[in-house]
Amino acid sequence: MPRSSPTHRRAPWLVAALGLSLVVPAGVSSAAPAYRDVTGPSAPGQVVTVPGWRLQSSAKAGQGGAALSTPGYDDGSWTAVPARSTVLGGLVSAGKYPDLDYSTNLRDKVDKADFTVPWWYRQTFTANPADGAHTFLRLTNGIIGGSEIWLNGSKVGTTDNGAYPAHEFDVTGLLRKGGNALAIKASPADPKKQLSISWVDWSPAAPDNNMGIWRDVQLTESGAVSVRNTRVVTSLAVPSLSSADLTIKAEVTNNSASAVTTTVAGTVESTPFSQQVSLKAGETKTVSIGQHVDNPRVWWPYEMGGQPLYHLALTASVNGQVSDRASTDFGIRDVRSALNSSGAMQFTVNGKPFLVRGGGWSSDLLLRYDAQKLADQFGYVRDLGLNTVRLEGKEENDELYQLADKMGIMLLPGWECCSYWQSPDKWTAADHAVAKASATTEGLRLRNHPSILGFYIGSDEAPTATTEKEFLDGLKVSDWQAPVINAAADRSSPQLGRSGNKMDGPYWWVPPNYWYGDKKGGAFGFASEVGPGPTIPDSDALRKYLSPTELTDLWKNPGKAQYHLSPSAEFNKLGSFATALGKRYGAPTSLEDFTRKSQLANYEVNRAQFEAFGRNQSKAHNPATGVVYWMLNNPWPTLYWHLFDNSMAPSGSYFGAKAALRPLHVQYSYDDRSVALVNTGLGEASKLSVQTTVFNADGTVKSDSTQNSVTAKGNGSTTLAKVPTPSGLSSTYFVRLLLRDANGTVVDRNVYWLSTKADVLDYGKSTWYDTPQTGYADLTGLQGLGTGKVTAKAQSSTSGDHTSTALTLTNSGDKVAFFLRATVRKGAGGAEVTPVTWSDNYVTIWPGETVTLTADYRTADLGGATPSVQVAGVNVAARSVSAAPR
Repeated sequence: MPRSSPTHRRAPWLVAALGLSLVVPAGVSSAAPAYRDVTGPSAPGQVVTVPGWRLQSSAKAGQGGAALSTPGYDDGSWTAVPARSTVLGGLVSAGKYPDLDYSTNLRDKVDKADFTVPWWYRQTFTANPADGAHTFLRLTNGIIGGSEIWLNGSKVGTTDNGAYPAHEFDVTGLLRKGGNALAIKASPADPKKQLSISWVDWSPAAPDNNMGIWRDVQLTESGAVSVRNTRVVTSLAVPSLSSADLTIKAEVTNNSASAVTTTVAGTVESTPFSQQVSLKAGETKTVSIGQHVDNPRVWWPYEMGGQPLYHLALTASVNGQVSDRASTDFGIRDVRSALNSSGAMQFTVNGKPFLVRGGGWSSDLLLRYDAQKLADQFGYVRDLGLNTVRLEGKEENDELYQLADKMGIMLLPGWECCSYWQSPDKWTAADHAVAKASATTEGLRLRNHPSILGFYIGSDEAPTATTEKEFLDGLKVSDWQAPVINAAADRSSPQLGRSGNKMDGPYWWVPPNYWYGDKKGGAFGFASEVGPGPTIPDSDALRKYLSPTELTDLWKNPGKAQYHLSPSAEFNKLGSFATALGKRYGAPTSLEDFTRKSQLANYEVNRAQFEAFGRNQSKAHNPATGVVYWMLNNPWPTLYWHLFDNSMAPSGSYFGAKAALRPLHVQYSYDDRSVALVNTGLGEASKLSVQTTVFNADGTVKSDSTQNSVTAKGNGSTTLAKVPTPSGLSSTYFVRLLLRDANGTVVDRNVYWLSTKADVLDYGKSTWYDTPQTGYADLTGLQGLGTGKVTAKAQSSTSGDHTSTALTLTNSGDKVAFFLRATVRKGAGGAEVTPVTWSDNYVTIWPGETVTLTADYRTADLGGATPSVQVAGVNVAARSVSAAPR
């Protein structure tokens, strides 16, 4: 479109999603959106984010964009929705549907036909642009399904149907001083034919296919010269870390009809720089300015060091007046990947080997943004001890990356599997353009974040030679530096070669000893997505979203498909999980018995998965280099693939993983009975001791020994003596490991329930998603432990907006108190308080033994009630104790 036109669309690669201040209210997903009294930008570099919309179906609106974008149009009957709202997400936020998490409401209470027609988004705003100013409408990412954009009765332009390509339009000629109206028509979406977002086998699909506006729409103002794509290319001296060279880059564009000279100036910390640039009318140039930093403050993953961030502020001035501003935070760090001698991908961060201990991320099913829940989920990532999050095809909003930068959590974003993204043979020329633009947009948006560990341009399959080039060319626009990985499976491509990843399952139940094997998904190489499938929440959480019939079917009819399992036939029944649960622990006798035994199974297998990869990172041959647990969280309440459920209630799967991921950890090996120490810090830990005690089920001590003067090497594992196999062991028995520091203080505690009968796997009948069992451990002895007796005392204290509760548990009986779960309650008998972080949970203590657990949570989540703690174990009856502040 020629410059003389009233609107001008910028090429997507000129759009900056970094270096801009986002004006998005916290908790926008649940708050009533601001609608009127919006004022557009009125100063160079100012960015105003549309804070909310009015939403209506085109079937009801009945008019076109010219009428709907007229400032005087009456949209009073339209639905007010948040700024980031897919159509269904906005309608749900406005209370238009019953609880879509419950039972089959998502299937039965939403008419998909409503989303086969376009929907309109509308907002009005007041503008008072400065004389000579240029105003731009920026879509920070694609509108899913495609769109038409209208302003003040005129069509601004259209967007493609991709989820990710950014778009920017010069709307200076259409803007009015005073009242303005913006209307955007979102077209129906189809992830089977568009490069958008789908949910594969993670959950049921969103009934609207996530059509609509899911990221920010912004207005920004500049003078004759605008600045975009502010970025910093870093080169850190490795291994000394003594200096770094920076290259500050940005695109500057002359928006005027005559030549100008602009001065681009800025600071990194307190170091100033400037450069003059001459621009012809309409010309864009890339500015590149070098800086040298001695003794830089180096950014590290949280296990390895601190997370200092630098701030870059940039201006472009014409004739001494600021024409535009931009800024960004960035970190100085070095991330690389290479194939080791076994052909596995190995990351290094600042020259140090980095064992990925990750989880697979899922956005909300309706792509709703909730600032508090996002922060809570990342708090759980750190509390668990994970160091990486993989985002497969759900690239989220900027706030996630900002959190990761501040918290030292590494990220592996990339494209999704098993959808149109993985079918380039069906793509049109327009699809190829969307694919490249998607890589460009995400590259520009993400490249300054030090938390980026790499980017997957393929998942289950590597891209073709053509699409590989398109993705790489798109990323090059941003001066992309992090590793680019062509597939999460063992695949190759012409430019990137072999991926060094493996995707051999499992995705469904396997017993703990599976992870110590040398086949399939065992703890060797880089496992990009593996996990033991069903992860059953506790019964409190289950009752929030399963009907009474569904609850009964869980334990009485495990061969029946459950809607809250996967839409995929492989994963829609509990199947082998239920079989193993019954054979290993005994057939469930009630819902409570089923959920309790499920917590045991989830705990032991999740702990084993992370422990095996932790131990094997230091093997001389075919070491473990990374594992991504499938998955971290869910898009919607489900019964599988998560470390914590949608209600944020941590249960057995969570605490089994947390136990395995402690920064200095003692653990048992299911393959050879050895004890290992895993140290995630860079420095060694010395003068340690390890006490190993073997108990029969009745509490009899069968063996007790201590290994002294032990050193745990840094950033690796150390193998110690084997756990003895004394004669006379009961078929179900316990092993307790205690790790003490030089002062004799217990710094880690780990209890295993084991069997003299092994779990046996039939690898010859493995599928892509599971390996069947032919033999089962006998853990039924846990049903006959006798009645345990525990004394509990709790006390709380409040600081700021949080409450901390300390719970002291003492075994005052003569039987082991097994698998004690503590929950904070909103008063005695009240609902569980979530989210909550516990120092430990599901603990086992022997007669005379005392442990103290601490819980931290938001005081407001008590709802005004006095905190109470409920304690219950496999052989200890539930009881509540007051945790009132004292």
